[in-house]
Amino acid sequence: MSSQRSLSGVVLAGGYSTRFGEADKAVADLAGTPMIRRVADRLATVCDELVINCREDQRGAIEAAMTDFPEPITFAIDPEPDRGPLAGIAVGLEAASREYAAVVACDMPFVDPALLEALADRADRRDGALVELEDGWYQTTQAVYRADPMARACADALEGEDGRILAAVEDLDVVVVDESELEGIGEGTFESIDTKEALREAAARFETPSH
Repeated sequence: MSSQRSLSGVVLAGGYSTRFGEADKAVADLAGTPMIRRVADRLATVCDELVINCREDQRGAIEAAMTDFPEPITFAIDPEPDRGPLAGIAVGLEAASREYAAVVACDMPFVDPALLEALADRADRRDGALVELEDGWYQTTQAVYRADPMARACADALEGEDGRILAAVEDLDVVVVDESELEGIGEGTFESIDTKEALREAAARFETPSH
């Protein structure tokens, strides 16, 4: 990524994460650090602004988790709780002040900043860039979007009662990168922590020098 480029980081934290239990996984302790802070710290290496999308009842705990974060933080609060990631992306991108934004879910603590840099490069002059995984799944919650067009496309999809993120992406000029094209990207960048067991396994990996 060009050193002159400004990039917002948007972290999606507003879901209720039912598989995780009663606790809010966004601020779950991951080897001594709240999970959302691990995601944000990685974004800070490539983004010069952070937007956190969450519910109002989460804000206090997340603010505590973000103490002393080195970049400006904007909270983008869901007007209606738990409308899904499409609504979260819309709210987050509307609050972003940069032309492009890297969007990452709060449960992806292994996100590789090098991937976000590569996607930002590929998205240049287009509406975004995202990865198609080997199984045909599109990784829409670890992607780079041009903020204004994607926010509008999300709003349009929501109005049409289509809650799929791809329903918004389909109307945009996005670059699709095949997973096989990725080189030098950290293994596990797309891994999400959905359960307490997964959190324990991730903690063990963070306690090793490789992470």
